[in-house]
Amino acid sequence: MRRRPDGGEQRSGGTGVRLVRVAAVAGVVALGAVLVWRLAHQNTKVAKAVAKGKIVPAPAFNLSALSGTGRVSLAALRGNAVVVNFWASDCGPCKKEMPQLQAASDRYAGKGVRFVGIDVLDFRGPARSFVRKHNIRYAIGFDGVGDTTIDYGVANTPTTFFIDRRGRIVAQVVGPMSDSDLADHVRRALTT
Repeated sequence: MRRRPDGGEQRSGGTGVRLVRVAAVAGVVALGAVLVWRLAHQNTKVAKAVAKGKIVPAPAFNLSALSGTGRVSLAALRGNAVVVNFWASDCGPCKKEMPQLQAASDRYAGKGVRFVGIDVLDFRGPARSFVRKHNIRYAIGFDGVGDTTIDYGVANTPTTFFIDRRGRIVAQVVGPMSDSDLADHVRRALTT
C-alpha cells in the first residue's frame, strides 16, 4: 500500500489492474463488433420469405449434439416433418416453452414428426443444465457461435420452424406459441 497525499492509504497494483481493465473493455468492444457484423450479414431471406407465407427449402445443418458425441443433422431427418426450435438457456420464454415442446414431441412420437432443439449463442454447461431441468429428451444440437441462426435468419429466441417431409419450411413462429398454433403448424408440415 502507498500513502496518498492526504494521509490515507492507496492500494497499489495500478498498472496490472489498468491492463486488465483495458483488456476487458477491448474484449467487450470486440464482441460488440462481431455482433454488429453478424447482424449486418445475417441471411434474412429465409425468415422473410416464410413470414410472407412462402414455402422455402430449409437450410441444412449438421451440429454437434449438446450432450454426447453424436451429431444433429437435418438431412438425417428427411422423410419426417421436423419442428426446429432455436433457444438459449438464458431465455425466459424458452423456459416456459420447453415443457410444451417436450409434451408435443411425446404426443407425435411414431407419427412421422421429429423435434429438434438448437441451442444458440450459449455455453454447454448452462445449456446441459437447462435440458436436464426441463427433462428434454428430443435431439438438441449445439450452435455456440450462432452460424445456424444466420442461415435461418433467427433474430430472437425462441423461434420455431416447421419443416415438411421434403425439407421445406412451411411455417415459422417467433416467440412462444400456443398449443393450437403448434398443432396447426405440425399438421401443415405433415400434409404439405
